[in-house]
Amino acid sequence: MFPSAPASPRTPGGSARRNLGSAAPSPLSRPGGRKNLPAVAVASSPVLFSPVARRSSSLSARATPTRVIQLPSASETVNYDVKGFGSSLPVKVMEALKKADADDQLSVQVDESGWAWLVHKERLIVWKIGQSPVAKLSLCKELQLPPSDFQWSSSLAAISCLGGSGEVPSLQSLAIMVATSEGSVRYWPSLAHEGSYTETFTDFGGSLCSFLTAVKGGSFILSSSSGQLIRLIPDSSGKIHQHTLPQGQGMFSGIGRKVSSLLGILSPGNDAVISSVLWDKERSSFYMLTSSNLNKWEIDDSSERYILSWDINRILKEHITDAIWGSESNYEDIKGGVNIQYMDLQQNRDGLVILAAAWHPGDRPCLVYYTLITVEDKGYQMSDDVVVEVTQYNPSFQSEEEVVCCLIVPDYFSHAAYLYKENEVFACSTGTGRISLPQEKIIFGIQGDSILGAGSCTGLPIFFAKKSGLTTILSRENISVLPEDLEDSLSCSVAGPRSESPAFDITSRLEFIPQEDKTKLLKAAFLQYCRKDIVNAQSMVAELFPSNTDLDSDAELDRAVTQISVDLIDDYPASDPRWAESVPEEAVGFSNTSLILLHQLEDKTKAHSFFIEFLHQVGVFEHLGSFPVRAVPMATRLLLCEHAEKLAAAIVLKNHHSRLPDLVNAAILMALNKRECDIPPNLTPADVFFREVSQIDSIFECLLEEEEQILKDMPVESIEWAQIVVNVNNIIKDMLQAASQYRQSRASLYKPEELPEREPEYIPWTASSGLRATVIRQHGIILQMVYPQADSNLRSIVAEQLVALLDCFLDGYASQLKSVDRPADQERYSNLEMEYKQKRTELLSPLLSLGQYQMAATLAEKYHDFDILVQMCEQTDNQARLQRYMNQFADQNFSDFLFRWYLEKGKRGKLLSQPIAQHGQLANFLQAHEHLSWLHEINSQDLQKAHSTLQTLANTETRYFAKKKTLLGLSKLAALASDFSEDILQEKIEEISEQERFLLHQETLPEQLLAEKQLSLNDMPVLSASQLIDMYICDENRRANEYDFKKALDLLEYIDEGEEVDVNDLKLKILCKALQRDGWSSSDGKDDPIEASKDSIFVKILQKLLKEGVQLSEYLPEVNDMLQANELGNLKCNAYFRFVLKANYELYVQGQA
Repeated sequence: MFPSAPASPRTPGGSARRNLGSAAPSPLSRPGGRKNLPAVAVASSPVLFSPVARRSSSLSARATPTRVIQLPSASETVNYDVKGFGSSLPVKVMEALKKADADDQLSVQVDESGWAWLVHKERLIVWKIGQSPVAKLSLCKELQLPPSDFQWSSSLAAISCLGGSGEVPSLQSLAIMVATSEGSVRYWPSLAHEGSYTETFTDFGGSLCSFLTAVKGGSFILSSSSGQLIRLIPDSSGKIHQHTLPQGQGMFSGIGRKVSSLLGILSPGNDAVISSVLWDKERSSFYMLTSSNLNKWEIDDSSERYILSWDINRILKEHITDAIWGSESNYEDIKGGVNIQYMDLQQNRDGLVILAAAWHPGDRPCLVYYTLITVEDKGYQMSDDVVVEVTQYNPSFQSEEEVVCCLIVPDYFSHAAYLYKENEVFACSTGTGRISLPQEKIIFGIQGDSILGAGSCTGLPIFFAKKSGLTTILSRENISVLPEDLEDSLSCSVAGPRSESPAFDITSRLEFIPQEDKTKLLKAAFLQYCRKDIVNAQSMVAELFPSNTDLDSDAELDRAVTQISVDLIDDYPASDPRWAESVPEEAVGFSNTSLILLHQLEDKTKAHSFFIEFLHQVGVFEHLGSFPVRAVPMATRLLLCEHAEKLAAAIVLKNHHSRLPDLVNAAILMALNKRECDIPPNLTPADVFFREVSQIDSIFECLLEEEEQILKDMPVESIEWAQIVVNVNNIIKDMLQAASQYRQSRASLYKPEELPEREPEYIPWTASSGLRATVIRQHGIILQMVYPQADSNLRSIVAEQLVALLDCFLDGYASQLKSVDRPADQERYSNLEMEYKQKRTELLSPLLSLGQYQMAATLAEKYHDFDILVQMCEQTDNQARLQRYMNQFADQNFSDFLFRWYLEKGKRGKLLSQPIAQHGQLANFLQAHEHLSWLHEINSQDLQKAHSTLQTLANTETRYFAKKKTLLGLSKLAALASDFSEDILQEKIEEISEQERFLLHQETLPEQLLAEKQLSLNDMPVLSASQLIDMYICDENRRANEYDFKKALDLLEYIDEGEEVDVNDLKLKILCKALQRDGWSSSDGKDDPIEASKDSIFVKILQKLLKEGVQLSEYLPEVNDMLQANELGNLKCNAYFRFVLKANYELYVQGQA
């Protein structure tokens, strides 16, 4: 497998594993922690160490989508894939890599929280990783490191997430601390403010700093190369408090060598150097690994307690030596000369994992055997059970510097382990699992690449290579989170119902899957995801449904997703032997391991939740559209939620089935008969019914039919007669409430990051026409059949149940209304709201009739049925409750509804006789009812307000001229009766008079004209100035004289600026119309044109204008403009007219000048 590395003569058949002690180590039930590793080990290796961590869960915490790029810099692999991780690197990071010289020291750390940092000279660049391919590149900060005479290192930087548990760390909640080798410390309380930091200095008495680790409560532990530890605790002001951690015998407490020798507390390993540190967040334990000891402290918020020091030289050396050379004939001679280096410390569920390297200089060839030792921490002592795994990684010994290696155990729940040096990674396992993962070496240095650091994120090993950036290594044989039977069954469904091999290999199986069958391919990607091969899963989905495809592909996506979801909830429990004969071949695909129906439903729920996570993680969820359900389209995301809701309802029904088998079985049998479902002889009706969860709602109608039959057959006085209604109510109520509760509690899971502009109308399955009919039918059964015959106790029970049923009914309408509450669907919203209000009234009104006021109030208050609330208060004459509602529903305008209710019921006296406390709200209400508000204001002696209201009414009145005139008159009277000051009163009276003068133009329209146009001043609308001008100069005004045309000219002053009318053009039109009223064909024997035209309307208008002192040269249009006006018609060609008009212009216009 590894031709470049000599095979070990000690382990010809593979890795050697020794379980040392009385028993195998028991897996720990607690999670482990994250650790920081040194950038420079005792041998001064150039290899950079990075923090790694375990996950708190395998799949429930969402794994991060990664970009899928095969990296050419890594060697060809047999059992593993090397993939790019996350999005492109930030520009700052790429620039730093580009500018770095060949001899520059670069080091990188990757933190389990999803952040990474790069150290290059005095620069520290921190950025967010683990984003989807579209990354937020703004989440990158560059910080200035403190001055130092030594190389800066990423292991002397640490971040602390100050946000709440479970929150995604943001720049604001991220604190960062850095240290130099000499002990200078710099602390940023928030990464969002890189210019704000504090500094301090730590003194290790000449020893250099090796590690900086974030621990409890936002504090840090700084470790020196000689094993001294200082706790650094920033306070709220940013000041850093520090103190030394207590150290026990065998540890280096900083005292002089002579004194410590005299005291006798130096252990044989006093020259040991620190190799690694580990922080166990869950148990608040801090570990330090040196070349001779493993030490442990318990960390509180502000104090520490030294727990133990485990002598690894004394305990482990013989075990390691025996595991490698124990079978040699000269073992006794060999073991004395074996060299062992302890290099790294990690953790998984089985315990602490120590990386050690062993070699014997006398071997030919001399190989280095890399070994993983797993030991359980029992609190105050280490377990006697030790597992030693000798890996197949055994390169030739070159020098002690070349021996140094680092370890990553990325997933706390996995046995996968990764050893790495600068140019290569070795994938293996810790040896504590039932099955060992394949071992393989992956070389990064083929094209001059090198690993600058590593860590873990979302349970994946992450390596930062100088050329390749962030990469991850994934096993092609990942173990699925699904149960084994489900895993095998799913694999078979992807390959086909008659596949011989249950083990699924995506690379070999794809050729058997038709490309057009995208449902199977998406199912295959889901399987890969369940096996934690997130990269391959995302790659398959990206190929199946590229982001730049057309609408047809989107429809295929919705179809495939919906089909898999239905397959999951309607899965055949193939592992139940009773179903062995009944599972159709085409249905193989998902199976459940439980023989109990309830457990089968719970397994389906778990599998469906994994499917939803998968859709989010591979980026499919955001692209979901709609899919037809019950003959109408529904948003696919909400349809997926519906499937999960039905699972929740099915579990509730199954629990009722256990308590009420006769009732539920009868309904189940009826439902299966209606669907014409066959029941195999070895299965019960319940087996068949609960298998098909998507049809779970068919039970409701059948429950009612069974109920009606029992009510008909049983005597009223029997216990069964009353109990059947209570039982049916409970079943329906509990199922609907379980669905509704799931919908509300998991809403965020089914909500995309950005809601689409428009989605189809949402009708929950609990609000389908069939279920609404069921609730209405049960409403009738309860109130018409049961309630009149029931005693007070039964009445109370069924009334309370009915309220719960109606709550579910109305909640469905509320969800449906919300989905169409948008401008584009206003007509649909209005029609649906009308239907909703009608149903609400029909269902709640009987509760009032029966005197169930509290029940009615509960629902009416929740769903804002103000009509029911007002009726209830009126029937009970409860004015205090009305007042409470006015306050409680002030934002929903309850007062307005009440006042309008009084108006509609003809109770105007009650409306206008509200108590003084309501006058303010009543006044606000009457503002929208102007025809009444001024009456209330006069009644309240607020005459100024009454004047203003009446004037506003008059100003807005356009429908009736007579009403406008009356309102202006009333407004003037209110002003005269008010206490306005003399000046203000005069101003307001003048304003009203001006409007009245304008109305006078309409009031004095000729009666002949009004009769001609069939108009009456009493019912005609208010005309604008332009409309009045047209009336005065129109041809129908056959008796028009100079007064009519002069009024038309006067009305030009009232032309509103907002009207799109040119006043000069309109003036020209009026004058032309006046000229057309006279005949200009001859002079009637008069040679003088002035004398001939003195009786014309036009000349009389000029004379009136002169009397009013109007400057005609400015007022009238130019004579040539007048003669060219189209409004003159045939007069434009009348030479005599042209002569007369010019003569009059000369007389009147020029004469005035």
